[in-house]
Amino acid sequence: MKANGGAGGAETRDPGDTTQLASGLRLAMGRVTRRLRQAHAVGDVSLSGMSVLARLHHDGSDTPTSLAEMERVRPQAMASTLTLLERRGLVGRSPDPSDGRRSIVAITDEGRAMLAERRSESVHRLAAVLEEFTPDERAALTAALPLLDRLAERL
Repeated sequence: MKANGGAGGAETRDPGDTTQLASGLRLAMGRVTRRLRQAHAVGDVSLSGMSVLARLHHDGSDTPTSLAEMERVRPQAMASTLTLLERRGLVGRSPDPSDGRRSIVAITDEGRAMLAERRSESVHRLAAVLEEFTPDERAALTAALPLLDRLAERL
């Protein structure tokens, strides 16, 4: 099978070569992520901030420590992310009822609206590009989604 290499040339890919597959996935997913990120305005919420908003929206309120663990970042990095989100009014903090020394973080209505808007922009941009793909190519991408989700969960 022929595929585009990172430098624009063609290379032969051996489907059994996991190192080559890992390298190709890292490059391709990185390019998609960067391109989607570049489409958003300067000063917009970071990708890590959007991930925290999505987690709070999906899973509900949580502690900063737990969020850091689930996002696999250091507590200091999570604290910075949460501070920026809180300044923008996208999350709110309240004392933990079981331990007043800890705080509980929750997504605000403004955070939900930002999440929906950002998802909508990215989805529309991806959908427009996917219209250029053949039905077979779109089917191949659809079939790969569960594998990519499983890959993300295991990283």
